Amino acid sequence: MTERRAILGGSTFEEQIGYARAVIHGDSVHVSGTTGFDYTTMTISDDVVEQAEQCLRDIGAAPAEAGCTFADVVRVRYLLPDRAEFEPCRPVLRRCFGEVRPAATMLVCGLADPRMKIEIEVYAQRPAR
Repeated sequence: MTERRAILGGSTFEEQIGYARAVIHGDSVHVSGTTGFDYTTMTISDDVVEQAEQCLRDIGAAPAEAGCTFADVVRVRYLLPDRAEFEPCRPVLRRCFGEVRPAATMLVCGLADPRMKIEIEVYAQRPAR
């Protein structure tokens, strides 16, 4: 039977909506779309770069719990309401993914809260055990 385990990140959104920060399914780790909220304080910066950094901090914790790192990410999806705000985030994103070079998509779309300026989701493949 394939392992399936939810990883909770502590966000009130997880409880309110009914989802997990990430799900391990076999050797795959599916990390939910993660926004710039600091889930310990439920605050969010007005700055898109700071939001991207917070997204990556929260995203990094889920694969770590699943036994992998950013180096194991095979797909990343960026969602932003304003395409002009993607360029300032590039250096932050490159620090995590520049050497990994996962498949990537950037979409312009509305997000659940107008304070959210970026949402990032990733898929990782756990190393052979």
